[in-house]
Amino acid sequence: MRTQYKQLDHLLLEHQHYWRFEPFHASQTLEHRFTHTELGTWLDGLSMSDVQGFKQDLPSLLSQLTEYLPQLTELTQFCQLDKSALTSLTLDSHLSSGIPGRKLSQITAMGSQALATHHGSEWLEWCAGKGFLGRILAHHSQQAVTSFEWQESLCQQGQLDADKQQLPVHFVQGDAFACDHQSVFNSNQHAVALHACGDLHVSLMQHATQYQLPTLSIAPCCYHLIQADRYQPLSSLGQQSNLALSKTELRIPLQETVTGGERVLKHRFLEMSYRLGLDELLRKELGFAEYQPIPSVKKSQLQLGFEAFCQWAAERKGLALPKCDFIHYQTLGEQRFVRMEKLSLIQMAFHRPLEMWLILDKALFLEERGYQVGLTEFCDKKITPRNILIHAVLSR
Repeated sequence: MRTQYKQLDHLLLEHQHYWRFEPFHASQTLEHRFTHTELGTWLDGLSMSDVQGFKQDLPSLLSQLTEYLPQLTELTQFCQLDKSALTSLTLDSHLSSGIPGRKLSQITAMGSQALATHHGSEWLEWCAGKGFLGRILAHHSQQAVTSFEWQESLCQQGQLDADKQQLPVHFVQGDAFACDHQSVFNSNQHAVALHACGDLHVSLMQHATQYQLPTLSIAPCCYHLIQADRYQPLSSLGQQSNLALSKTELRIPLQETVTGGERVLKHRFLEMSYRLGLDELLRKELGFAEYQPIPSVKKSQLQLGFEAFCQWAAERKGLALPKCDFIHYQTLGEQRFVRMEKLSLIQMAFHRPLEMWLILDKALFLEERGYQVGLTEFCDKKITPRNILIHAVLSR
């Protein structure tokens, strides 16, 4: 893993021109950072149908981009993980009740992996929510589960459900960064965390290694949700890196999402093109030099059209819009959306390498503290793009 990390670190730094930018803002001008290059010519020649096709078919995109960036082949090789053990548990209806379909698939896949590699005499479920995963582990292992969760209402509902099912699950409500960790952690636990965000999964690793937990199974998520301005590497090797990822750059791996249907794509087109069109309007008509963030918008508001969206946004920003050609700015927004989507294809090739860089830093941190660490994909990407599982067993 050390060699893999070093190579990824080198390649990401060497190719940072291709991923260290924001497609949303880079779409502002007709020319972009790839203009006057063979890659830029290929990019500009794509239709929106081509773009949507590549967004749903990463292997085809990588195949095309490799013609212009040959080292993508090496980058991709460093991101290959074992998929041979992809299995899911079959649950009784009372255990799966209330869990949405895709989330249920994630939980059963994670639960299957954790049970198959279990070491310890009890479980710790970190950032448990209502404790769906913990109840599954308790049911199949007949071992006690401590479910740690911040939100009191989720703890109450989770405890109620576990008690109804007569499962040995005990909820503990608390702040991951400011609680009595001695009452949460003990050296008999196998800790599991399905999509604990940012500093939350880092906090688990730090405390788990301190209390010498025998096993950890962690599927990280939302790397940008950290307290520091930049990513703080955990491993000694990571601390030597010059990559220094900002919060914005930590969002890049998260841009890969499960593809939605036609309705989702249409909603995204309207919202993004409207925001971009409004940006053009504010720059040209009111002289703004920077993008003005706009609050979240309901789908129903978008259906009222671009001019209504602009007036709604202006009210929330305390701005008075002049009379202007709204159709012109809507057209500019749509043109910028197309440029943004094309530019995002280049960055897309670096989503997984950046995520693997982050994952390997965490894996090396655990290895440095006496754990044997394995990395696998615990479910298919169609279920969730955040499908990497860090599994660590303490060497005795």
